[in-house]
Amino acid sequence: MEIKVLGTGCPSCKALYETVKQAVEEIGSDASVIKEEDLLKIMNYNVLSLPALVIDEKVVSAGKKLSLNEVKKFINQ
Repeated sequence: MEIKVLGTGCPSCKALYETVKQAVEEIGSDASVIKEEDLLKIMNYNVLSLPALVIDEKVVSAGKKLSLNEVKKFINQ
């Protein structure tokens, strides 16, 4: 599984990245977590607000601050 956090480096983007890393660790998943800050690559996902969470190339959330439990639910789906 590949999980990407799309964001340009704002505090919300950094917080989501840390939350995702914590969720992956707590679940015991072997997912790779990537922080994508390249605006041209982010634009390919057609998201209008950041941060965005992408799991296996599918945007599952955009523009929302997610809790640890919400991230875990997305990962386990």
